[in-house]
Order: sequence, then structure tokens, then C-alpha cells
Amino acid sequence: MKKVFLCLTGSLIVFASIAQVSPKLQAKIDEQAKQLEPKVIEWRRHFHQYPELSDQEVKTAAYVAEHLKKLGIEVQTGVAKTGVVGLLKGGKPGPVIALRADMDALPVIERNSLPFASKEKAMLNGTEVGVMHACGHDTHVAILMAVAEILAKNKNDLKGTIKFIFQPAEEGSLPGLTGGANLMVQEGVLENPKVDVVFGMHIQSISPLGRITYRPAGMMAASDWFYINIKGRQSHGAAPWMGIDPIVVGSQIILGLQTIVSRQTELTKEAAVITVGKFQAGVRENIIPEEAQLAGTIRTLDEDMQKKIHEKIKLTATKIAESAGATAEVTIENKTPVTYNDIPLTERMVASLQKAAGAENVARINAVTGAEDFAFYQKKVPGFFFFVGAMPPDQDPSKVPAHHTPDFMIDERGMLTGLKAMLDVTLDYMYMPASVSSKK
Repeated sequence: MKKVFLCLTGSLIVFASIAQVSPKLQAKIDEQAKQLEPKVIEWRRHFHQYPELSDQEVKTAAYVAEHLKKLGIEVQTGVAKTGVVGLLKGGKPGPVIALRADMDALPVIERNSLPFASKEKAMLNGTEVGVMHACGHDTHVAILMAVAEILAKNKNDLKGTIKFIFQPAEEGSLPGLTGGANLMVQEGVLENPKVDVVFGMHIQSISPLGRITYRPAGMMAASDWFYINIKGRQSHGAAPWMGIDPIVVGSQIILGLQTIVSRQTELTKEAAVITVGKFQAGVRENIIPEEAQLAGTIRTLDEDMQKKIHEKIKLTATKIAESAGATAEVTIENKTPVTYNDIPLTERMVASLQKAAGAENVARINAVTGAEDFAFYQKKVPGFFFFVGAMPPDQDPSKVPAHHTPDFMIDERGMLTGLKAMLDVTLDYMYMPASVSSKK
């Protein structure tokens, strides 16, 4: 196997230069991507103007399904509630490659002057909320629709089968319900035919336009939620000695939790975060309540560290409560695993990213403590997930609106980079010699 060594941002990246896509096919695909760019922008603006919340992506799913059917792609709808799966069989034998795009928007009121800004409203937990594609999922759907159209035009040249996964509820279903990638996997999206590899991407408003970033192994963190119910003894606020104050106990637990990461976790191994996001207690100023509730999130990039932190949270909360004569009940929910990029696969696909964006625009990054349910696919089959930059060149990086905010915005030119990258990883993987692509 021929090895090529490149130095990017101080990191040594090793990848295999093994793709055998013909120059003629590559040139044709590149030209078709460029010609389709205006349509990709048009699709993205439609989805942006008419967003839908998690598990409510009915109109979005119908739009996608109609597009795939027109391309002659076999379509399955209603997967994981509102998901759409397309199956395209190539003209030659080869691997089964899954490509994923998430479809859901967020309960955010859009705050900008775009002519296609969302005015949509929806009901969430009995409350009317604004709806906005404040994380770029509208671009993901548009890009994968374009990938499907281009590959369908060239299906006789394809080796293997492509499975297009348009996934609902990446942002999460309602509490207590399973949804998104987890439910899609449970319902067999990686079977019939069995998927060999899965690729996904995420647009980034905080990364320079045209820049692609990635990381082998743990790229995005596991996300767990915790709930701590503290029970004390109610008393008058003027006589706290007659009760057991769960608010004080809760405050001590919050401080105690901070030492788990700062003093009890091997941070030279991987990063970790414990955040308390909610503290509820009491109904009146002069009444010490009987109970208090804490809730928060845990982010880890290593399964052993994850297990240890869970144990430490339970120990810290229960023992602090016990020391004050109170009790603390701890519940931890595993929400999303680590987004883990298969290392050999990642090394092989770096060359594809460089072909799509230019070697100077591809870089390895540190792990991100955000979470992605793409991880559920990667738990079953080798997967590769990467970021595509779409921050306008004239934007001050220190003032870029973050994802999940009312001012979130992307430079639509970044979508062509994403389109080319998804096409190139797909084509390069299917044209790898079987002895190489089968190495997991």
C-alpha cells in the first residue's frame, strides 16, 4: 500500500492513497456538483423557511421522499416516526455505504433579516414555540438530496449500494421517548442490506468557509443527563435549625460535583465536563422546602472515564446529603454515545476530504464536547463524521453567532464543499480495493 505523509497544523496525518475513481468519472461528478449548487441553495432556503421540530418533520420528509422517488430511488418512509430511507443500487457489485442527514429544527425564534427567515410556530410540551433551523440541518438535507441526484445519474458507474438516511430528531425526542438515530438503528436502518460503512457531516458557522475538520477516534462527546432529588425536612425560614435545608445541601452538592473533574479525573487522557443546568426548590421566601431538584449534563470522550464519573456523581451527592441528615437520589440517563471515528477508516478518507476542499483546507482538530447522535450508527458499523466550515470570510470570529442561537447564520457557499466531500468519500470508498475497504 502506498503511504503519503502530510503535516497539517502541526499534526502528522497518515492516509492511504488508494482510490481508483477514473479521472473521467471524477471530472463528471465535480461538474455536476457545481451545476447543481443553485438548486442546493434553493432547497436549503425552502427547508429553512419551513422548519419542523424533532419527530414532527412530516412536510420535510414528504419533500425528500418525493425527490428521491423522482430519481428512481427505492424509498421507505415512516422510519423512526418521520424518517426517510432511500436505496440506490449501483451497476457493479461493491459495498453498502450509508449517508446520513438530520432533518429537525430547534425551538428557537429566528432573529435576522433573511428573506427566507422562519416564521413558523409549533407546540412543544403544551407551549407554542418558534421554530428555526439554528444548527444547519437544513443544509444537511439539501446536500444529501444533491448527493442522491448526482449518484442516481451515474448509478451504472457505482460499485455497490448507497443507503440515504434522512433522519428525524437528532436534537432529541420528548423526555422518555426514544427517537433519532437510536430508533432508526433499532428499526433496522443498517440492515437489509447490511451497511458496511456510514458517513456524515455537519455544517459549522464557527469554522472558516471551505475548511473541513475532523478527528480520528472520539470526535464528539458522549452526552448523559443526570437528576438529583434531595429530600430534607421542611421548616420556617426564620428557624432553619428545626429542619434540614435541601437548598443548602443542593448548593454543597453543586460545589462537590466540580471537584470530580478538577481533582478526581485523569484529564490528560480526555476532556470531561459536568454542568448543573437546573436547580429547583421552594415556593415562598420564608419557607424552607422539603425537597430540591438538580439536573444537568455530563460530557465524556472515554467510556472508562464516563463510568467512573457516573459513580463519583452518585457517591458525592449521596454522601454530602447524608452528612447533613438529608437524602439524595441520583438518576443518570445515557443519551448519546461518543461520536467515534473509526481510526483506519478516518486515515483512508482524509485524502478524499483533501480532494474536495484542497489539502490546505483540511485539518485535524481537538475533540468537541458537543454531542451527535450519529454515534449510534458508529456503535454498529465503522463510521466517519466531519465538519464543513461556512463562516463568512468577512465575519469577526469572536462575534460569530453560535449554533442553537436566534442569530445563527451560514455562508451558503460552504454547501458546495460539503456536497463535494460527501460525494468524494462515497466514491473513493466504493472504488477502494476490497482488501482495503474491508479492513475495519
